[in-house]
Amino acid sequence: MTEIRKENIQFQWPASISVTDTNSPETFPPHWHSAAEFTLALKSGCKYRVNDTLYELNAGDVLLVWPRQVHETIEVPEGAVVFVQFSSAIIESNLDLVSISRFLHECNRIESKKYPDLCAYLAENILNIQKFYRSSDPLTETRCKQCVYNSLLKIGEHVLGENKNLYTSDDESGAGWKYIHAACNFIMEKSSENLTQAIVADHVGLSTFYFSKLFKKYMHISFPAYLSNIRVKSATSLLLNKDLSITECAFMAGFQSTTAFNRAFHDITGYSPREYRKLYK
Repeated sequence: MTEIRKENIQFQWPASISVTDTNSPETFPPHWHSAAEFTLALKSGCKYRVNDTLYELNAGDVLLVWPRQVHETIEVPEGAVVFVQFSSAIIESNLDLVSISRFLHECNRIESKKYPDLCAYLAENILNIQKFYRSSDPLTETRCKQCVYNSLLKIGEHVLGENKNLYTSDDESGAGWKYIHAACNFIMEKSSENLTQAIVADHVGLSTFYFSKLFKKYMHISFPAYLSNIRVKSATSLLLNKDLSITECAFMAGFQSTTAFNRAFHDITGYSPREYRKLYK
């Protein structure tokens, strides 16, 4: 059995975004990472596997790999793709995207033959990210993230249209999302405090065991991992304040130890807090 390994994405400047084109690997073994990854096929014959499904892309198709999905590059002709990786925090800090994450995670390929307008729109944004990423524009990070959000918005509209009956129904899954939405709001508000899964479960009126299962089902991430993402995002802002020590940033963001902070920060951003601070100097 092929070993599935975790890949730590080392985001260069701009932070939270990475673009690969000319150095795209022709094969790559099964792996996963916390980042999302959008791949634009420039040529036909690109073969990937996401989870257990094989996808063969034609020119103009877009492959979507969501955070923590196992994927593999099986065969890619030279110069055949451009792919963008971006931090999961871009998705997970927006509750409307979180609320439809179960539909997003089921959408891994958008075919240009079937959805030409959508693919053309996504291709334009991916190529714009590539252009901005290579530029010396001082607003590169914001321009790149704007293109990511434009893409996420269109993909969100697409998956909602494809799953309209499921999303608008008042069945059990709709009721379950109400608990998760309330929990996410509470986590965002209290993330800097000594927050536990039991406290959040009690706040929304569920047992800790059931809340844990429900959270993982809807969020595609465990409660501790989600909380770490929120806290790391907060810490990235705090680290820009040169008057605060790294230890102060850690505790202000809600981490209970610098060891836990350093580990979570590196896993999510690809940098140590000290390296991240130097990057923005």
